[in-house]
Amino acid sequence: MNTDNKQPLILIGNDDGYNSQGIRTLTRVAREFGDVVVAAPLNHQSGKSCAISMDLPLRVKKISQEPGLTVYAVSGTPTDALKLVLDQLLDGRRPDIVLSGINHGFNTGISTIYSGTMGVAFEALVHGLPAVAFSYGSFSREVDFTPCLDIVRDIVKRVLADGLPADVCLNVNFPPSEGPIRGVKVTSTDMGKWVGEFEKRTDPFGHDYYWMTGTYRPADVNDHTTDVYWTERGYASVTPVTTNQTAFTRIADVARLLNLE
Repeated sequence: MNTDNKQPLILIGNDDGYNSQGIRTLTRVAREFGDVVVAAPLNHQSGKSCAISMDLPLRVKKISQEPGLTVYAVSGTPTDALKLVLDQLLDGRRPDIVLSGINHGFNTGISTIYSGTMGVAFEALVHGLPAVAFSYGSFSREVDFTPCLDIVRDIVKRVLADGLPADVCLNVNFPPSEGPIRGVKVTSTDMGKWVGEFEKRTDPFGHDYYWMTGTYRPADVNDHTTDVYWTERGYASVTPVTTNQTAFTRIADVARLLNLE
């Protein structure tokens, strides 16, 4: 929460690249609430999760600067971009909130762990910052995000005002819609899986290669608590997510397995 007279500082990242329509849309909305710094990959970086560049130098290009808005493009991953701007480019100022997206395509279900959009939110959690990742269920580069913008505004306003639990970020997914979204549901992550994940193809020289594809299979199509269930029915899903991957309910089981009770 912002406790002084300054405008809130809003840090924005994504995995589609600094010039994607989704991040430009989110930036316009965020500017209604405070000063904005965008730090996003120079190029498309989907599927990078929380990857960082251990053996490559990072380069930063300041794309634009005007009162209330600075945009950086970073040569690395989504997480690289967030880490770098927090460590080097904010002159000691701490963001009031980190936003990621708006991603082109869902980050529901098990895709949460692969998503570079979510990687930004997870890295924010590591730094103790409230974070919200937004995704829209269309891969079109020219998608109209208008149906989801009122919900984006409401979530940003509420998190800026009241914060989030220290160990939680929000994964928000919007169904593609030409009209109003039916509503908002707080959900769990569907723990299904991708099937038929690769398609074998042949290049013009007769060499085989494999193209990632696949179909998502929900864990339980009738489980009405999940993000997949509700986005398929026209609702926005809001899933609280944490970086702590400890299986606390299984600690005793593992202790028994290792005879360490």
